[in-house]
Amino acid sequence: MAIWFVPWLGSLLLVSLWGPSAPASLLRRLGEHIQQFQESSALGLGLGLGAGALPKVGWLEQLLNPFNVSDRRSFLQRYWVNDQHWTGQDGPIFLHLGGEGSLGPGSVMKGHPAALAPAWGALVISLEHRFYGLSIPAGGLDMAQLRFLSSRHALADVVSARLALSRLFNVSSSSPWICFGGSYAGSLAAWARLKFPHLIFASVASSAPVRAVLDFSEYNDVVSRSLKSAAIGGSLECQAAVSTAFSEVERRLRAGGAARAALQAELNACGSLSRAEDQAELLGALQALVGGAVQYDGQAGAPLSVRQLCGLLLGGGANRSRSTPYCGLRRAVQIVMHSLGQKCLSFSRAETVAQLRSTEPQVSGVGDRQWLYQTCTEFGFYVTCENPRCPFSQLPALPSQLDLCEQVFGLSPLSVAQAVAQTNSYYGGQTPGANQVLFVNGDTDPWHVLSVTQALGSSESVLLIPSGSHCLDMAPERPSDSPSLRLGRQSIFQQLQTWLKLAKESQVKGEV
Repeated sequence: MAIWFVPWLGSLLLVSLWGPSAPASLLRRLGEHIQQFQESSALGLGLGLGAGALPKVGWLEQLLNPFNVSDRRSFLQRYWVNDQHWTGQDGPIFLHLGGEGSLGPGSVMKGHPAALAPAWGALVISLEHRFYGLSIPAGGLDMAQLRFLSSRHALADVVSARLALSRLFNVSSSSPWICFGGSYAGSLAAWARLKFPHLIFASVASSAPVRAVLDFSEYNDVVSRSLKSAAIGGSLECQAAVSTAFSEVERRLRAGGAARAALQAELNACGSLSRAEDQAELLGALQALVGGAVQYDGQAGAPLSVRQLCGLLLGGGANRSRSTPYCGLRRAVQIVMHSLGQKCLSFSRAETVAQLRSTEPQVSGVGDRQWLYQTCTEFGFYVTCENPRCPFSQLPALPSQLDLCEQVFGLSPLSVAQAVAQTNSYYGGQTPGANQVLFVNGDTDPWHVLSVTQALGSSESVLLIPSGSHCLDMAPERPSDSPSLRLGRQSIFQQLQTWLKLAKESQVKGEV
């Protein structure tokens, strides 16, 4: 395996955390924006250090098809290194796995695992996921190439990277490797320990949706519940205001004519609302805006918190009119669009399909086509609002979500359903059976319902942070962090302490 290793000189690339499928692509933009903000903050702190302390970038030559030894095609996979705290050969290795987006130098500079490295003299390495960021194989993103994109391929990359980087940095064979990851990458961290316990000593899996699901209606169940939570600024009135605002949007869409034209202008929509499929896309985008306020509540870089969103929807003073929630929703759209640097709210279904069909790699780190492919062939995760308890409109529906898999990749709804079932069969869903894995979740985060939130055994630990949002424990520390978040981070520290003590004892026994 060839390895390239040079000091970091490149510019910061955007990172996407997570998001459902196309109707809620706005959610992915929110994740990208927040991760960029936090990485920029991390680098701002890191650049105050000497040149030797800057993160370094390297490239591993990886097999395109690691499951066929006769296929020698390869690609270059990017990784980042922070060695400023490393005490040497016997120190632990903290491996931060990348997910469905570009991975930048901030991934090894701030937030855990970087914040945890000084206590144990750890070497921090982050590994970008194949087919995302700059780790895209030559040849584009057509179906012949995308068949080499899966979580199983990503785990094979982790194995070969673990072996190659051990040689490169002359790491002791007794040094424990601990995986970290958030969201999809959190699932990868858990699965790396599950499938390769002889190579990965332990894992911290943050907001990891280890259960694949076709119809993810539970997402909006949690959003609805969180909008009522007084702990984060929600209320029953706020949840009711959301329903009122969406009812008004739907009323104007049905009315057509001047009412629909006014809606288009007031929401600063990019195109016409004459097509039913575009109306559904608009409702999906608006749901993503509300869902995003919940999913990323209280995080640095998030345009709106639940408290701020509820304030907009409920208005001020005693003279609240029936139109106030709709006006508040309009204002929320303006704030989010301004924050994301978008001139108007995009919702064209035809435009979405055309973009997803493009096989040219994107310059930014979003990777929409790649992630849609993984949802169609492994995970599903299609957020729907068909449940009567959903506080939004009764759209999007599952058929429209699955239709994207067929339109873009020619994959039938049946094949997607079978793929989801196979993923759960292979990894074990919410009962993976891995030991020495800490599953960390926040109960505000809609994705926590697909993770492990109850301990299944003495060696499988869980941490549920009250009022915590998506991957909040991985974010850089802030003075405004809640007591529950601080306590959660202490629990992660203590779990690592227990594991590393166990690793040290194993080393001593090995020497004897």
